[in-house]
Amino acid sequence: MNTDKLIPLTAAAVIITAGATHAQEWTRFRGPNGTGVSDARTVPAKWTEKDYNWKVKLPGTGHSSPVVWGDRIFLTTTDPDRAGNTLRSHSVKDGSLLWETRIAFAPFRKHKLNSFAASTPCVDKDRVYMTWSTPEKHVAVAFTHGGKKVWERDLGTFASAHGLGASAILFEGRLIVPNDQNEDSHMVALDAKTGKTVWKTARKGSEKTAYSTPCVYAPKGEKASLIFNSFSYGISAMDPDTGEMLWTYEDAFDKRSCSSPVVGGGVIIGSTGSGGGGNFVTAIRPGNRSGKKPELAWRLHEAAPYVPTPVYHQGSFYLISDKGIASCVDAASGSVRWRERVCGRTFGAPILVDGKFYCISTAGEVVVIRASEQFEQIAKNDLDEEIQSTPAIAHGTLFIRTTGHLISLGGKQSL
Repeated sequence: MNTDKLIPLTAAAVIITAGATHAQEWTRFRGPNGTGVSDARTVPAKWTEKDYNWKVKLPGTGHSSPVVWGDRIFLTTTDPDRAGNTLRSHSVKDGSLLWETRIAFAPFRKHKLNSFAASTPCVDKDRVYMTWSTPEKHVAVAFTHGGKKVWERDLGTFASAHGLGASAILFEGRLIVPNDQNEDSHMVALDAKTGKTVWKTARKGSEKTAYSTPCVYAPKGEKASLIFNSFSYGISAMDPDTGEMLWTYEDAFDKRSCSSPVVGGGVIIGSTGSGGGGNFVTAIRPGNRSGKKPELAWRLHEAAPYVPTPVYHQGSFYLISDKGIASCVDAASGSVRWRERVCGRTFGAPILVDGKFYCISTAGEVVVIRASEQFEQIAKNDLDEEIQSTPAIAHGTLFIRTTGHLISLGGKQSL
C-alpha cells in the first residue's frame, strides 16, 4: 500500500452517543443495519444551494457512500485514469479535509458504470475500515480515526469482469467481508482490532459476482444471523460466530444480485436483474436455527430495481427502479399500493427520513415522496451534478456525495 499523502489530524474525535435514530452514527452502507432509515426531523424536503451548510470539492470521483462517526466523515475517491483508492476524512462541522491516504494500484478492466471507489467504508469508535480489489488482490485494511494504518489483510484474488462493489460491515467486534465472486468465493470474519481471521467459509464460485452488502437478521428470541444475497446462494443466512451456513433459499434469483437484503414485515427481500432487464424482487419468509426452511412469500416483476436497494416503513417496502419508477408495496402480500415514475435513471439507494422517501437519480434529481399508502410527491430538488452514491444521515444532518462534491444539509432546526 502506498500512503503517499497523509495529513495528520490535530484533534480527537467527539464520540456522540444517543438512543434516537437521528442521533446515531452512520457506520456503514445505508446506515444502521443497512436499513437506509432515519427519523431525523432536521433534514429538509425542499432546498436550494443557499440552504447548504457547506459544499466542498472532492478530487476524482467515486460511487461509495459517506460514513460518519462523531465529528468525522469518511469516504473514498478515485482517479478514473490512475485508478487507486483514496480514503479521506472530512470535518462534520465545515467539510474541511482532516487527512487522506492513497492506496495505489494500476487500472484494470471493470464495468464502465462501476468505479474503482465503489465499496463503502465502515466505522466504529476506534477505527475506519475499507476494502479494495484488483484481479490479483482483495484487501481489507483498518485505520485509526486519525489516519494511521492499524492492519491490512490480503484475502486473495478477486475474479469479476465488473470490479468490486459489495461493502464490508461490522458486527460484534468483527469485520464481515462478503466475497461471492467468480472463482475463490468465501465469506470471512476478521477481528476488528487485529485483522486476524475469526472464521472463513468457502462458497461455490459464481458466474455472476454479487455486489450485495449483508445485513443482520435478529428476530425476537433468536440469535442473530448474517443475511447475504447472491446469484449462487439466493438469500442465505450464516452464523456470525462460526460462519456456518444456517439456511439458504437458492431459488431466489436467476441473475446477478446488486441490491442488498432488507428485513421488514416478517419477510426478507432482495432483487436480481441485468443491464438488459428481466429484473424482479423476491420476498421470503426466513428459516431458523431449528431446521425451519425459508419459504417464498411473493415476487414482484414490474418496475423492479436491479441496483437500488429498497427501504421498509410501517408495513410497506418503498422501491425505486433503475429507470426511476417508484413503488409502494405491501410487505405481507407483495401487492402494489401505488407506482409512479418520479425521476430518471437511478443507481444510488433511496433513503427514508422522518416518514419521507428520498429518491436520487444519476442526474442529481432528489425527489421526496410521502411514505404512505397514497402517492404524494412533496418536492423535487436538483443537485446539478451526477450522483451514484447513497446519502448518509447523522446527528440530524444529511450528507450527500456527488461525483465531485460532498454536501452537508439540514441539522439546524425542525422543518
